Amino acid sequence: MKKSNSIILFNQKQIRRIWDEEKELWYFSIIDIVEILTESPRPRKYWSALKTKLKQEGSELSQKVGQLKLESLDGKKYLTDVADTETLLRLIQSIPSSKAEPFKLWLAKVGYERIEETEDPELAFDRAMKIYLQKGYSREWINQRLKSIEVRKELTDEWQEREMKEGLEYAILTNEITKAWADRSVRDYKKFKRLKKENLRDNMTNLELVLNMLAEVSTTEISKKKKPKGLENNKQVARAGGFAAKKARLEIERQTGESVITAKNTKILKGKQNPFLPNRSNK
Repeated sequence: MKKSNSIILFNQKQIRRIWDEEKELWYFSIIDIVEILTESPRPRKYWSALKTKLKQEGSELSQKVGQLKLESLDGKKYLTDVADTETLLRLIQSIPSSKAEPFKLWLAKVGYERIEETEDPELAFDRAMKIYLQKGYSREWINQRLKSIEVRKELTDEWQEREMKEGLEYAILTNEITKAWADRSVRDYKKFKRLKKENLRDNMTNLELVLNMLAEVSTTEISKKKKPKGLENNKQVARAGGFAAKKARLEIERQTGESVITAKNTKILKGKQNPFLPNRSNK
């Protein structure tokens, strides 16, 4: 069963979701929705109590709630209670909230948009563009970021072809690529930028994004040629792809006399007109 994870916004609040290609259904994180509708400081406790109540009442809804792995704030994936649109609409009836009706309309709109995106993938990029613009990113940076998503997808498709496991093995290979081109592990890179749970790519400059893309597309092409088997061989390919981008990074640094890797992040640069254009103060 092929699935793709993503995050969507409702009134600027993030809701995790996962698309099941075989069933052609979105499954949404129930805890995220409960938190938004109830504004409870303890949404997990609220959902646990509601789930128990539904079971005691013999509601069939409790049987329709499933569990799928969704990415948490710490960047790791955990089994999370999820429900499709139909089940969610019925669950919402059990939650007294002034936001219930707008949320129903939002769910219907999201479902329709996914059907549109399946027929015309360009629409998904258009919607991603709007979300990044709402967050204050420059159009130039957004174009690079959207391209990086496309490059990343091609790489993960190649890893899937090489029978690498989504999750831990993808993370290991990503770390090898990053260490090779940036001379920092993903963890150290995030620490250098003073990030905790934020997305690293969302805090890269245009130049950092371009070099990261070069590392990933190089890894993809090398992998297609060498067809590595097993994690260790794939790690060697990942390092080779990363080193190709490192050569470009070192040459840029030699020519400019400054580091490509910057400690700046979106919080530091908030309010700037074009926050992710590298300049001479980016060291």
